[in-house]
Amino acid sequence: MTAARVRDHIGLVTRLVLGVVLLVAGGLKVGKPLGAARAVQAYDVMPFEVARWVGYALPWVEIVIGVLLVLGLFTRVSATIGTLLMVAFVIGIAQAWARGLSIDCGCFGGGGQIDASQTKYGREIARDLALALCGAWLVVRPASTLGLDRALFPAHKESA
Repeated sequence: MTAARVRDHIGLVTRLVLGVVLLVAGGLKVGKPLGAARAVQAYDVMPFEVARWVGYALPWVEIVIGVLLVLGLFTRVSATIGTLLMVAFVIGIAQAWARGLSIDCGCFGGGGQIDASQTKYGREIARDLALALCGAWLVVRPASTLGLDRALFPAHKESA
């Protein structure tokens, strides 16, 4: 197996990992817009009404980006957005931890105030950093096995 083929398979794995996580996270929140809004508001980093609208929109953004990544369509753009989301989540969780807030991250539904003993900030940050690395791989090298980009745009030159 050539090095390029190995990198294509790594691209497939990173696409599916980040894409499926975003799909699941968005899917668990999309039917509960008030809960998603409360989860964003619990971070207390933006005006209440802005946080509400971010909470309403975020599940849909996660679903769209997740679908695009799973399909391997517009991979570099969707991976860039997915990576930026993960970085924003890391920053949000880290600032909540640093400020002594006791909140559930709301990453997979839920969210809001919880008992301090229930916080899992370190694990949540590690998870989101790993997902950001998946996205970063795809930003640098969007080519991957079984991606629609390659099938639909064969003349499109992606970085190898």
